[in-house]
Amino acid sequence: MKLVAVSAGLSTPSSTRLLADRLAGSVRDELAVRGRAVSAEVVELRELAVDVANHLLTGFPAPRLAAAIDAVTGADGLIVVTPVFTASYSGLFKSFFDVIAPDALAGRPVLIAATGGTARHSLVLEHAVRPLFAYLRATVVPTAVYAASADWGSGGDQYADGLPARIRRAGGELAALLADRPERAEPEDDVTALERQLADLRFD
Repeated sequence: MKLVAVSAGLSTPSSTRLLADRLAGSVRDELAVRGRAVSAEVVELRELAVDVANHLLTGFPAPRLAAAIDAVTGADGLIVVTPVFTASYSGLFKSFFDVIAPDALAGRPVLIAATGGTARHSLVLEHAVRPLFAYLRATVVPTAVYAASADWGSGGDQYADGLPARIRRAGGELAALLADRPERAEPEDDVTALERQLADLRFD
């Protein structure tokens, strides 16, 4: 099973990347409890910014961008994390998903998340990010995770869960969807495929 996290953070180190890593870890832990193994990969959009812009202009992806697109569209599940810019997702985040075929993520389980300086931007997940993936016909888990600067190291209070609890809950929801997906069949090598074709031939 393959899990891909897309991080649109621009700085190094990045709280956006940190949140992506924490969410991926939560999904791996939940799947391990269910007896399912998963490989995780992170796609850093900051490394693909020029390639994304060129693809929008030319219609042809550079090899590194093509590999990232293949990773995202070939994943069993996705985690997508964007920083908040001007009360919405970042332009780089949107541009990357603009170069993916509109039906490529149909039915794909997706966990959405965002980071920002203040909790006042938390609704960006519901008014911007969730509608984007609804348009792409992905299956978005109920819990979206927003991390403001003050959330790091916070355990929450009696009125609201802290960031670690939200990460665990969202990771559990994505893991539940992934656990219901059939396991990937091992791809046949060329020799095995040829043997199968010969065995299917009839000479009578």
